[in-house]
Amino acid sequence: MGDMTNSDFYSKNQRNESSHGGEFGCTMEELRSLMELRGTEAVVKIKETYGDTDTICRRLKTSPVEGLPGTAPDLEKRKQIFGQNFIPPKKPKTFLQLVWEALQDVTLIILEIAAIISLGLSFYHPPGENNEGCATAQAGAEDEGEAEAGWIEGAAILLSVICVVLVTAFNDWSKEKQFRGLQSRIEQEQKFTVVRAGQVVQIPVAEIVVGDIAQVKYGDLLPADGLFIQGNDLKIDESSLTGESDQVRKSVDKDPMLLSGTHVMEGSGRMVVTAVGVNSQTGIIFTLLGAGGEEEEKKDKKAKQQDGAAAMEMQPLKSAEGGDTDDKKKANMHKKEKSVLQGKLTKLAVQIGKAGLVMSAITVIILVLYFTVDTFVVNKKPWLPECTPVYVQYFVKFFIIGVTVLVVAVPEGLPLAVTISLAYSVKKMMKDNNLVRHLDACETMGNATAICSDKTGTLTTNRMTVVQAYVGDVHYKEIPDPSSINAKTMELLVSAIAINSAYTTKILPPEKEGALPRQVGNKTECGLLGFVLDLKQDYEPVRSQMPEEKLYKVYTFNSVRKSMSTVIKLPDESFRMYSKGASEIVLKKCCKILNGAGEPRVFRPRDRDEMVKKVIEPMACDGLRTICVAYRDLPSSPEPDWDNENDILNDLTCICVVGIEDPVRPEVPEAIRKCQRAGITVRMVTGDNINTARAIAIKCGIIHPGEDFLCLEGKEFNRRIRNEKGEIEQERIDKIWPKLRVLARSSPTDKHTLVKGIIDSTHTEQRQVVAVTGDGTNDGPALKKADVGFAMGIAGTDVAKEASDIILTDDNFSSIVKAVMWGRNVYDSISKFLQFQLTVNVVAVIVAFTGACITQDSPLKAVQMLWVNLIMDTFASLALATEPPTETLLLRKPYGRNKPLISRTMMKNILGHAVYQLTLIFTLLFVGEKMFQIDSGRNAPLHSPPSEHYTIIFNTFVMMQLFNEINARKIHGERNVFDGIFRNPIFCTIVLGTFAIQIVIVQFGGKPFSCSPLQLDQWMWCIFIGLGELVWGQVIATIPTSRLKFLKEAGRLTQKEEIPEEELNEDVEEIDHAERELRRGQILWFRGLNRIQTQIEVVNTFKSGASFQGALRRQSSVTSQSQDVASLSSPSRVSLSNALSSPTSLPPAAAGHPRREGVP
Repeated sequence: MGDMTNSDFYSKNQRNESSHGGEFGCTMEELRSLMELRGTEAVVKIKETYGDTDTICRRLKTSPVEGLPGTAPDLEKRKQIFGQNFIPPKKPKTFLQLVWEALQDVTLIILEIAAIISLGLSFYHPPGENNEGCATAQAGAEDEGEAEAGWIEGAAILLSVICVVLVTAFNDWSKEKQFRGLQSRIEQEQKFTVVRAGQVVQIPVAEIVVGDIAQVKYGDLLPADGLFIQGNDLKIDESSLTGESDQVRKSVDKDPMLLSGTHVMEGSGRMVVTAVGVNSQTGIIFTLLGAGGEEEEKKDKKAKQQDGAAAMEMQPLKSAEGGDTDDKKKANMHKKEKSVLQGKLTKLAVQIGKAGLVMSAITVIILVLYFTVDTFVVNKKPWLPECTPVYVQYFVKFFIIGVTVLVVAVPEGLPLAVTISLAYSVKKMMKDNNLVRHLDACETMGNATAICSDKTGTLTTNRMTVVQAYVGDVHYKEIPDPSSINAKTMELLVSAIAINSAYTTKILPPEKEGALPRQVGNKTECGLLGFVLDLKQDYEPVRSQMPEEKLYKVYTFNSVRKSMSTVIKLPDESFRMYSKGASEIVLKKCCKILNGAGEPRVFRPRDRDEMVKKVIEPMACDGLRTICVAYRDLPSSPEPDWDNENDILNDLTCICVVGIEDPVRPEVPEAIRKCQRAGITVRMVTGDNINTARAIAIKCGIIHPGEDFLCLEGKEFNRRIRNEKGEIEQERIDKIWPKLRVLARSSPTDKHTLVKGIIDSTHTEQRQVVAVTGDGTNDGPALKKADVGFAMGIAGTDVAKEASDIILTDDNFSSIVKAVMWGRNVYDSISKFLQFQLTVNVVAVIVAFTGACITQDSPLKAVQMLWVNLIMDTFASLALATEPPTETLLLRKPYGRNKPLISRTMMKNILGHAVYQLTLIFTLLFVGEKMFQIDSGRNAPLHSPPSEHYTIIFNTFVMMQLFNEINARKIHGERNVFDGIFRNPIFCTIVLGTFAIQIVIVQFGGKPFSCSPLQLDQWMWCIFIGLGELVWGQVIATIPTSRLKFLKEAGRLTQKEEIPEEELNEDVEEIDHAERELRRGQILWFRGLNRIQTQIEVVNTFKSGASFQGALRRQSSVTSQSQDVASLSSPSRVSLSNALSSPTSLPPAAAGHPRREGVP
């Protein structure tokens, strides 16, 4: 079914539906057209066609209270008639397509052509073949059999090309498969609450059917379209569909339409599902996109070089505000933002490629010149027509040598190493409770310099328990005895807690004997309900007496109110409102308080100040969260104006204040210590009271008494960072953030401001790389803005997960430390691979080049070069990229964004080993035949049989690489290169495997590999020289790097190049291939129209002539956009200010002119 394209799927559903329409009171078509209406139109339509929502429920054979019966045949029938709730994904690329893509490699194409010419010529026997007068070297050395074997070299080259292509294609294929698996795992984990047969159950989103009664609450991402039946204060962010960022208030009589893909920002309620899958609003758009994508593909193969799956998310929506954005998008398509590492690598690969190209060109020119001068000038041979084919064969041979130099020079293993390393890390990180959604997040994490963490649930266990209480004028340091509390107070307290909390919050008996009771729903409310149970009372009877439907009005909790209130109608028609919330906020609204006898007494501001000093601050200093519970009675006539919140939420009577403890997770202090040792600053950003926050921060070890640090409240923070006009100033933030450790009572905007402030800061020489954790819907903007956003897998809302890069499946801070370890490991793995790869490249290129110039023939033949290239690129990238991380990675500071990839130490290793290898190979080349008493292989004629001499050179070369691969395991100049080698079975297998294949090639490779079998003593010498690498490695390690000032580092990103505008204009062709390699398979497409929305925003930002380096992935959300454009920090998270302050350094394109290339 997944293979069907969207349109087939769609038409199949159409046909089904027309035949079955009669079984339910409305057809899919009718419901679909109903869902396309908005607001009042929809209300009118429902009234005209159906009467009311209850009628629709009856027609869909469901009950608003009991839900569907949930029997299998009924669900099956609904799926058949109304479709399933899933959008069929785009077809993955077939293996053959991947093979075809791998064949597009320029160097491979050149090789193929050369090989085919060589093959063709070997079958063509011209009349003048054995003419004495042709070429000097031709004479006498060949007998008939050898001439016949001329085709072997061409065939062998083709064969090795096929090998390389298959390996590449297989890698890509398995990569894509892994991502799809990961993707489906993320999708399976998304569950939603529905009512079936009167029971509230959580089911996977794909199981939802039309007619289900779904419960929606704060933070949900709606999985299907539906009609609102009942609820409180439900506000929805529909920007993902409409582009309007205002929250839309839903009510049965004004706007009952709930649409899939939109976010619940406030309140709760129930809806009846009316459209699922491809028929929901999101599905319809996806269908259009999918169909659009296919036509695009036919029309425009070239512009869409990115992954098939990405086409889905990248096609912009032609919306009113986006205009027709296609041409712009085309120009911008392949400039998807690169991660730091990929930027450095692409640059390095291009530089090496250029050098290789120059070397190979020189090689060919020298060979051709030498041959022509020698033949026609020195020996004064005439150019005979019948000799032409022979000469051409020589030229082809020279050309092939040139190409092989190029092949060895180009490190095509680099993108492979990155991908393998990232894919491997992602797989392993799953075991460490990190579900990575964006591949490069894993590597960015290694450079993190700051982590802004939530308190609740991340640093603490999120198991709330009330441990202190202030009731009836007494401050109890532990749970009071029920008999000591006045009966009236007790009744009010129980009702206030039971009714004024989400009915979905419950405390269930423990799963196994002796365990703690299970807390379901909002944890703070669970703590309060637990308090009721500790007072030997029960909240269930109160709730069943006053079911959710009977609640008169609910003011749900949000980050502005910081309190929640519920209004009920009492039997005498008057109203009572229960309130609970942050104690300092609710107490300000109290004018009475219940005394010991349960009677209200006056509560003046000075009483309040005293209470704050005597009760609330001491509680907070013990690290408790203080919650105040209060109530207010309101008259029935005149009925209060419920929309005027300020009047309603006032004149309260305080019932009690409780202190809730949320213990610090036992493993957190150790994890934070590791972070600090690794040079990462941990900051706590919380909505809690500042004293509570400070107490917890000390327990976690975020702050140490006696240090110079700041703990601020949100208000104070805002006061300090804004100027007189109320605008945020970067200089002011720079004064605060380096010392700030705790930000308390903060709103989501404060969190976003802080993250943005730290990222845009130019205060330190390295740009800060910030990771943020968040679980609430309101954390979305900060998660998006951060370099790496962590969402909570258990407590996190769908919105937070959608905005994040990594999901912590166990909500635990110590998993973040694991992510840092893996991130650093990726970076180190790539460096190890580079160190190894570049040694091989330098040596092979120099050997081929000088060998060709001095002896007219490369000592390493084309096929041998390809084999070396295969082991050194593909296998080595596997072996070195899969090293498991160790704790020692956390003992160093982060590398930072502009640290070069190749450090001085690595440069020392590369050059040192190259010297050793070159010395030995040239010794063997020029005096090897004397040492081993064998025939010299130099100056052999065309098609002569392979010599032992050159075989020894080839074998020694490979042995040295094998032992150097062990040296490459360490890049910081450590002595013990074998340390932990057995923890990496892949490495051991590959080294031994390569050794085994090498034996086979040398002993049985024969003509195709230009090898002749060697004796045992010759083998021993080869291995002995190889072992010398390890000894030489120790010698190199002894030389202090600090002495070698002349060594240059390579592969750094300078500030200017972080906006690689100039580079992109010139080198776009070269980079393009590297880019495509790096990006292939790295695009996980996530359901969710947020993407399309983001693209429209990005395009708009571009239209405003801003910097064009915009990344689709990280555009911060709509809310923050207004601020972002003002101080346009381009989403590539580079502080643009320095780059733009010197406009001279930028080409006109970056300075805000329309894009030149790619736009018709």
